[in-house]
Amino acid sequence: MSSPSGPPLDTELAERVLVRFLREEAGRASFRRLVLGLSGGIDSAVAACLAARAVGTENVICIAMPWKDSNPESLVHGRLVADGAGLALDVVDLTAAAEGLLRELPAPTPHRIGNVLARLRMVTLWDRSFAEHALVVGTTNKTELLLGYGTMHGDLASALNPIGYVYKCQLRALARHLDVPQAVIDKPPSADLTPGQTDEDDLGFTYDEADAVLERMVERRESPQAIVAAGHDPVIVESIRRRVVRNQYKRRGPLIAKLSRRTIGWEFRYPRDWQT
Repeated sequence: MSSPSGPPLDTELAERVLVRFLREEAGRASFRRLVLGLSGGIDSAVAACLAARAVGTENVICIAMPWKDSNPESLVHGRLVADGAGLALDVVDLTAAAEGLLRELPAPTPHRIGNVLARLRMVTLWDRSFAEHALVVGTTNKTELLLGYGTMHGDLASALNPIGYVYKCQLRALARHLDVPQAVIDKPPSADLTPGQTDEDDLGFTYDEADAVLERMVERRESPQAIVAAGHDPVIVESIRRRVVRNQYKRRGPLIAKLSRRTIGWEFRYPRDWQT
């Protein structure tokens, strides 16, 4: 079961639903293989374990994508996850590609460097997707999606996301259920894009604090005032509320100006498996 900081999770049911989701949706798109980035963190570890159960270990391509400033522990933990799940792990070093591009950019800041690396990771995964006819699996959880804590066309870019409806606190419970190595579950969450970076330092609050507030805000539809009255820090509540509102654009597709009668995705809508 999950941490008390967020909604409970039936981990056995979640596993069955998410494994079936990956298997069926990949099949509808005529894919038998899946590819994902295995970072050594809990999110990608859970996604990898679910993918292995969905299509078989031989049909899952896991890629670690370090660069010169990556924490060496990330690759160690990535191998630990892959070995435990019976998956092969390829390593693609992004240093040369990143440095070549960064030399052409005007005075890149650490945040911009992180965005470049996040997008280079997805260039690597989507290239492998094309080369080996394997759908890209997303590794962004519900907490991150709601907070907008992700890079558009970077880690937010995927064809299938099995954990996008799973809060971070629920993900820990699911990871334990899937036998993800404890060292991976316990490590401070980090995108490992800049030295010493952690998610919670970036956000200014913990994932447990975020999940407790988001569960009330999103699942129970409580107002910020009611959440504060329940005992939550008003500064954190307001910070989370503003992030959810400000980052709505990251949770939807690109806006397209309407000039004709039938807009794709609105008036022109067919099932995903519709075929001629």
